[in-house]
Amino acid sequence: MENQNPHLEPSTTDQTSIPENNLENTLEETAQDVTFTNRLDLSELQESIQKIKDEIGKVIVGQPEMLHLLMASLLAKGHSLIEGVPGVAKTITAKLMAKSMSVGFSRIQFTPDLMPSDILGTSVFNLKSSDFEFKKGPIFNNTILIDEINRAPAKTQAALFEVMEEQQITIDGNFYKLDAPFMVLATQNPIEQEGTYRLPEAQLDRFLFKIVVNYPNLEEEIEILMREQHLQDRAKTDAITPFLTAEQIVKYQGLVTHVLVEAHLIKYIADLIMATRNSPFLYLGASPRASIAILKASKAFAAMEGRDFVTPEDIKRAAIPVLHHRVIVTPEREMEGITSTEVIRQIIENVEIPR
Repeated sequence: MENQNPHLEPSTTDQTSIPENNLENTLEETAQDVTFTNRLDLSELQESIQKIKDEIGKVIVGQPEMLHLLMASLLAKGHSLIEGVPGVAKTITAKLMAKSMSVGFSRIQFTPDLMPSDILGTSVFNLKSSDFEFKKGPIFNNTILIDEINRAPAKTQAALFEVMEEQQITIDGNFYKLDAPFMVLATQNPIEQEGTYRLPEAQLDRFLFKIVVNYPNLEEEIEILMREQHLQDRAKTDAITPFLTAEQIVKYQGLVTHVLVEAHLIKYIADLIMATRNSPFLYLGASPRASIAILKASKAFAAMEGRDFVTPEDIKRAAIPVLHHRVIVTPEREMEGITSTEVIRQIIENVEIPR
């Protein structure tokens, strides 16, 4: 039977429908219109950090991870311990980093006869004023390079405890505040044991990162030789141009503190730290200072990527350089050849990543 009501007839054309190809174009245009902007403007920070890497890269071949960790340490107001065999550019890299910034720089060569007053300074009697005057030591600067830190005895190393943690020095009952930014870069040789002293755990805990520098590969070794051949009588540091001021660094450090870390990621950091304390492979787990260090380092990593929020990958990337000098493997596992780095990697794999 034929339907007499024209309004009940099914429509053969839908006036509101969009052809498939037009629908795809509409979705693409909509996606292009939706832009996500950061709460923080990190473009200047990102560009400046890349410039410093490029400046150092004029001299240093390879070692991208070392440069990345040094930049993160600067942004996080931390200190770095650079460990490697002689001749892998530990000292020159620290010097180049200091020269790429328009800040004060001091180099202190640690030796067995070095005294705390040689670092911090001492009070000297002034005959004209008949009073004691404090003469500041080389630690009163923005960037401090301590070469072969493990060559000085514990008494001298202990002189760094307060200044590295609180950025101040107490001498003769007087407090001396150091100017910002303040950063200590220390080097040590893990192989040579003659005339060296093991760093106390309390001092190791004050370094944000322990950066292990390995040998270059074949291509990098060739490039090092080629650059040395073309260098002739010019100094390696001549190619570096300083451009980043102390005020800019302090500004960037302030921006990093405002990078967002969600509550579930803070718990993720805490879970990693608790896992080090409960691990049967570790005699000494990480302290709360270590969890704070991971928090600060992950913020710096995020900012260097141009993000104002931290991801689980930032935390995982920070975990090994932050933790492997803060934990101690049990003697039994150490005899088996297991290192702290291997234990930390296993912990990272076993702790569930929040989603």
